[in-house]
Amino acid sequence: MSEAEPPYEIPESELHPSMLVRMVLWTLGSLALVLGIIGVFLPGLPTTPFVLVAAACYARASEPFYRWLIANPTFGPLIIEWRRHHSIPYRIKVIAITLMSLTICASIWTLSAMPWLQGLLAVIGLSTSVWLWRVPSRDRPAASD
Repeated sequence: MSEAEPPYEIPESELHPSMLVRMVLWTLGSLALVLGIIGVFLPGLPTTPFVLVAAACYARASEPFYRWLIANPTFGPLIIEWRRHHSIPYRIKVIAITLMSLTICASIWTLSAMPWLQGLLAVIGLSTSVWLWRVPSRDRPAASD
C-alpha cells in the first residue's frame, strides 16, 4: 500500500435505517464470520467470501462490529483491499485455490460410491476456483518472458 493509504484506515460504513434489518444483517454477518473462521481450519470451507460477507453485513448493521472486524490483523487487510479496490491479494488466491482443490480432490476420492456427488463437488470446486482466479489482484507478480 502507498503512504497515502494507511493499512488500517477504515472504509466508510452506512447503517441501515431499520433496526429490524440491522438485526437481520448482524445475525447474517455473525453467521458468515463464524463460517469464515471455521474455514481457516477446515480447508474445504472458503474463508475469504464469508469474511467479506460478514464485513458487508456489519457495515450496514453495526459500526462497532464493523470497526472490530476491519481492525483485525488477519481479516482487516483483506477486507480493506476488497472495499477499496475490489481485489484479493494474489498470495491469498493461490493458497485458497490450492487448499480447496486438494480438499475437493480428497472428497471426490472418498465419495467413489456416489458419482453424482463427485460430479457436483467437481463443478462447485471448478466454478469457485474460476471465479476466485478471475477476481483481480493488484499485487500479482508480472509474467516473466
